Amino acid sequence: MTHPLTDTQDQAFVDLQPRLFAVAYRMLGTVSDAEDIVQEAYLRWQRADQEHVQDSTGYLIRITTRLCLDHLRAAKTRREAYTGEWLPEPLVTDDATERLDRDVSIALLLSLERLTPLERAAFLLHDVFEHSYDELALALDRNVASCRQLVSRARKHVQQNKPRTRVDDATERDMINAFFSAAKSGDTGALTQLLAQGVRLHSDGGGKVLATLNPILGRDKVIRFFVGLARKTAGYPGLRWTMCELNGQPAIVSREPGGILQAASFEIEEGRIAKIYMTRNPDKTRHLAQVLE
Repeated sequence: MTHPLTDTQDQAFVDLQPRLFAVAYRMLGTVSDAEDIVQEAYLRWQRADQEHVQDSTGYLIRITTRLCLDHLRAAKTRREAYTGEWLPEPLVTDDATERLDRDVSIALLLSLERLTPLERAAFLLHDVFEHSYDELALALDRNVASCRQLVSRARKHVQQNKPRTRVDDATERDMINAFFSAAKSGDTGALTQLLAQGVRLHSDGGGKVLATLNPILGRDKVIRFFVGLARKTAGYPGLRWTMCELNGQPAIVSREPGGILQAASFEIEEGRIAKIYMTRNPDKTRHLAQVLE
């Protein structure tokens, strides 16, 4: 049964919507699924008996979290059968909004992928969104001691994969701009100066477009990869690209040969590019077309 919402109750959801998206996106790693979860949370909010809801924020966070847990369990088989590497769906973070006010880096999202759904939810709600253990226990339907264990296990893993402190934005933009020019021209000398010795290249095509199935490790191999690409795409007309920020990191969105949208995000450590994440799966990049407009 649907209960008509008062203006105040409807506004309560609107005000909290960015935070609900923030929880759902970090839980699922995909923009479209997170938006679907938030929409479903609103439908549940409409059906709720508002007279028995004492804390609208806690109630909506619990609904969103549980919907995400159900989604992750249902998607487990699909994720295991994914072709090649799985990368999170890029999220444009050029504009500072409430939903992006905390770490949303690819490194964090990939670390969360290695946790169980419950560990992921516990870590996000407690360490990222600063919910108390009592609130966490209510959201996950677990006792406080169990929630403490979930957070502790998750925290140890996430801290091991935490990205290092970033350099200033202007320096990052200059580096990425130089890298893009060097990669497109196959300039091995410039690439050698820009890439860290242990650089890692990750590529996600989802089995739908050409991409590496496994990470490419080491500067020499990564340079060979980009030199090979430069030869194949030499003279390609109408290449469009722009610099932006994706997941809080410097990035380039480009339309590659064949009209494929590609998002390339970068992690910079000690003045060199240490990680490159190339998302090419069209299901994950179609929403980025507006960045090039």
